Amino acid sequence: MAQIKSQIKRIETNERSRQRNVAVRSRIATESKKVVALVEKKDVEAAKKQLVVACKLIDKSVTAGVYARNTAARKKSYLQRLVNSVK
Repeated sequence: MAQIKSQIKRIETNERSRQRNVAVRSRIATESKKVVALVEKKDVEAAKKQLVVACKLIDKSVTAGVYARNTAARKKSYLQRLVNSVK
């Protein structure tokens, strides 16, 4: 265990960040799975609406520093291609 006060604070803030990152990633995974499920049901309109929700979350995660820009772009592109394949 660290004995330096600033290091103890750093450990605490790192843990808070880690927990937030885990929660955000879990939420994005859930929303992405909803898009995939709607695509499998061939429900285009609902899939498009869910895609907007998922993309917003992914964009916010980049702003918060949870995902890198390219990772977010890759995830959004994957979902968009899925939705477009249904048409």
